[in-house]
Amino acid sequence: MSADNDQQAREQLIDLAAQFYDQFELGEIPHMSVPTRTKNNIEYDEDKDVWVYGDRESTRSANSVRGARKLLKAVYTIEFLADQLEEDRSSTLRELYYLSESWDNEEAQFSDQDESNGLIEDLEIVSGVTREDFHMRPEESGATLMGPLHLREQTRRGEREIHCQKDVGEGGYQIPNNPDTIDFLDCDADFILAVETGGMRDRLVENGFDDEYNALLVHLKGQPARATRRITKRLHDELDLPVTVFTDGDPWSYRIYGSVAYGSIKSAHLSEYLATPEAQFIGIQPADIVEYDLPTDPLSDSDINALESELEDPRFQTDYWEEQIELQLDLGKKSEQQALASHGLDFVTETYLPERLTEMGVF
Repeated sequence: MSADNDQQAREQLIDLAAQFYDQFELGEIPHMSVPTRTKNNIEYDEDKDVWVYGDRESTRSANSVRGARKLLKAVYTIEFLADQLEEDRSSTLRELYYLSESWDNEEAQFSDQDESNGLIEDLEIVSGVTREDFHMRPEESGATLMGPLHLREQTRRGEREIHCQKDVGEGGYQIPNNPDTIDFLDCDADFILAVETGGMRDRLVENGFDDEYNALLVHLKGQPARATRRITKRLHDELDLPVTVFTDGDPWSYRIYGSVAYGSIKSAHLSEYLATPEAQFIGIQPADIVEYDLPTDPLSDSDINALESELEDPRFQTDYWEEQIELQLDLGKKSEQQALASHGLDFVTETYLPERLTEMGVF
């Protein structure tokens, strides 16, 4: 990130703090309004083709002791972030929680990390600055990319060029916390396959799927980190690569797909920055359980509740998802990616994925 961008982010934070002082001078009770982060307050933006927050808001106000504490913590955090940008330093979300214990006012200290994480999200929304631009990092995500992509990455030691097949080991290229420091130099890939599990990602690499089909394999590592979603979106938007998402066949995995395609409820303010609405779900579909006679496990009560909740989630209210979820509830079963190995270790790369990708029009 450039020094100019750092300065702009710092100024936006300081302007936010200044609003509280302005409210004091006008005799107003200091307050900060942020969108309510629930599925009932997300709506589809047809112009941007993403899900965003609606009009419902929650107010953090100093008209109560609890509200005053929240604003106090916000001011201390703003000061910390502004100093961090001024010094060109960075820190993790976990470190912020522990750092607050050194603040001179005990009322400003966080009770747990969920509280500090939530405040960073609030500051993102009201300032219009992403946490990456605050120089805030998550804990190491470990997500990787493997495939025919040549890129240039900005690091503290200068620039380096990397080919994501020739210059990396079997583990692939480690996706940095801020993918906007990357320039795409050359790409021979035809599409992106975002894969939920490490075991399936390793199977695809071992079988040479990225070579044979000119695929960029993105390891989601479960619920994907923001950096993973951001680089996926950039690859789609800038290189015009179709995005497919390959997960287990259960409601929690459908939400992994949803976070890539639609954005998550917690970060709906960043959907335009992180979500790839054109991403397609490749499987494991409930229909695959029947078609390929896959080994299964019974749905648990929490699985059933999650599926029923998804039927009411506006992001999943399409003919495709309603049909698949209703089928899964009727079957009462779920299945993992690795269940495809019941037909042999090469079945996923020689049969399942080629058939599905052809059906979806990717090939």
